[in-house]
Amino acid sequence: MSMDKAIIHGKEHRKQYRGAKTVNKACHNHGGCPHCESGRLHKYLRQMPAQDKEEVQDLMAFKERYKED
Repeated sequence: MSMDKAIIHGKEHRKQYRGAKTVNKACHNHGGCPHCESGRLHKYLRQMPAQDKEEVQDLMAFKERYKED
């Protein structure tokens, strides 16, 4: 049964994406958008020494700069 038929006949039980997930594919679960990624890594970034935090932030800025190209 195709997806359209399943929706018409009420057999599809998956939830629709909500919020930013509907707009940006990178915001889906385990995605790589900077906002979601920083939220997932918050616990580990707080536990790092200050010098390592700066290196991680530089790396994320570098990734963002070349991700847009």
